Amino acid sequence: MDDFVRDQLIEWGLDEWIQTFKDHKVNKDSFYCLEVRHIDDLITNMGPQSTFRRRLNKLKGKWKLGPPEKEILSDVKNIMRCVLGKLPDKDDKFIKFLKERERNNLKDLETEKSKLVGVFGKTGAGKSSLINAVIGVKGLLPSGSISACTAVMIKVEANKKNSKYEAEIEFITKEEWKEEFNNFHGDNDDKEKGEDYQDSVEKFSLLYGEEWKNISPENLMDEKHFEEIPEFLSSKSKTLTRDTAEDLSRELVKYTRSESNEEDAKWYWPLVKCVTVRVPDNPLLQHVTLVDLPGNGNRNKSRDTMWKKVIGSCSTVWIVTGINRAASEKEPWEILKESCSLMGNGGECRQIHFICTKSDHFEDSDDESDVDVRAQILKQNKQAKIDVMKEFNKLKDVKKHFSEECFKVFTVSSKEFLRKKRLDPDETEIPKLKEVLQELNDSHSETLNYVSRAQAILSLMQEASSSEGADIKENVRTGLENELSLELRKVKETMEATRKAFEGCLSEGVKKSKSECEELLHSVLYPNISGSEFHRTLKCVVEKDGIHQPTDAELINVNKKLASCLTDSIEEEFKKTFPNEGNRGPFNRVINAFSLGTEEKMMKKEYENVKLQLIFLRTEVKDPIH
Repeated sequence: MDDFVRDQLIEWGLDEWIQTFKDHKVNKDSFYCLEVRHIDDLITNMGPQSTFRRRLNKLKGKWKLGPPEKEILSDVKNIMRCVLGKLPDKDDKFIKFLKERERNNLKDLETEKSKLVGVFGKTGAGKSSLINAVIGVKGLLPSGSISACTAVMIKVEANKKNSKYEAEIEFITKEEWKEEFNNFHGDNDDKEKGEDYQDSVEKFSLLYGEEWKNISPENLMDEKHFEEIPEFLSSKSKTLTRDTAEDLSRELVKYTRSESNEEDAKWYWPLVKCVTVRVPDNPLLQHVTLVDLPGNGNRNKSRDTMWKKVIGSCSTVWIVTGINRAASEKEPWEILKESCSLMGNGGECRQIHFICTKSDHFEDSDDESDVDVRAQILKQNKQAKIDVMKEFNKLKDVKKHFSEECFKVFTVSSKEFLRKKRLDPDETEIPKLKEVLQELNDSHSETLNYVSRAQAILSLMQEASSSEGADIKENVRTGLENELSLELRKVKETMEATRKAFEGCLSEGVKKSKSECEELLHSVLYPNISGSEFHRTLKCVVEKDGIHQPTDAELINVNKKLASCLTDSIEEEFKKTFPNEGNRGPFNRVINAFSLGTEEKMMKKEYENVKLQLIFLRTEVKDPIH
């Protein structure tokens, strides 16, 4: 056995099988040739067998790929450009169809969405250090040197256009800023007692200095206040470009953080809606975007709308907290409880990763060896995982949306991953999170999709150039139309059954809403508090369109409470119809089963003359390739 085989087994967490592979003299060449029967003989336990097969198949795919993805993509695009460029420029339906199909393929390639990974966590949890370590870019997001929280949403994605580090800063609208200013100054009754007063004071002070106390609506938008960000006044985004991650990070602080150690400097985060940071030459971000999400929404309407939209679009969510109080810390669990309905029913989330950071922060005495400390850290990490899973299993409302299958716990140390003093890299679990991103990339290959579509177009062109078997082609067309009608009927029947089921659930929900709406409204607005306090709470709820976060109390969401009878009535049916786990559920089953049988037909002799046409159809309907 060579080093390659041993290293792969260690990386995949299968080091207990190293001796077996060594006994069977498996080297790098034979490693790639292993088949199912060989794997079953080498690894006798079902769990490790499945892990090994999946990893090996993925490794074989990369091994066979040859040139890098960018080169393949460029070559195929050039081939298609040359082939279609030689077609006669005439008013022919078929030629128009081919050219339009290629234009659509290129458009899909340019607009293909990345998989979103949402990253939550309170101030000091280590989100920035975690993101920097996982994507392997030191100093990209500021951490440690500034004792403040990230105040705006930050997206981290690939820069596919050049080799620079870029940041695109999107601002809220001028109208939203005026509205926030006017609402603050329009409420003169007990302002200091309001929960949002200090927050507003901080925002205005950061931008206007002490002058904010005397500023009037007329000079709120005076150009002197926005000399560094004229883009805000012209309703445009601002782009920063730097050669290094550290240089960009230093420039970004004033647009993303809630405070800084520097005095007499302006900080623009109150005006910022979102910042998109683009990183060059980073394979883990090829088809993945990391989104650093502040807090639990925002009282600015556009920020809050964007926050909710992003949550619903995340395929994976990372909830980050320090390991010392991972199971008992209130904020991460509150985030999970408040966001699970957005991530679950109707959302795209398939995985929730609870990430316990700073696992290396272990109190050890000077006379303890690194070996002893390592053992204690690993013991601590194991216990943290047990405690977090126990806490998760108590959350009945969350488990309505996500089972244990979707919830995983990681104990990570960004510092140890870089310095390799006490823990091996794998023990920091940063490599496992890198693997999560890589799997998301592998499941979202724009190159594979484009190449398949290009092959389909070329197959159709080649088929059209042949005049053989016209009768056979007509018979095939008729047969395929019949199969298409049959498959569509199955989908329609499933949709109709689902519609009826939801109608029945909603009818019951409406009845319950009518009978319980007054009781629900009273329960959420705290009817037992004093008159003046109740009035202030009610006023805040109305001003904020039904959602209000008191300083030292739970979030008040009147909208969610009043709609709860309807949402509760369809919850179970929705879960069965659109499950978050895998490809189960009636819709997924019928869509995954949708097939014209093109692959089977291609293997039969009577379809030999229409094989190229079947290749095109296979791509169009996404028939499985065995």
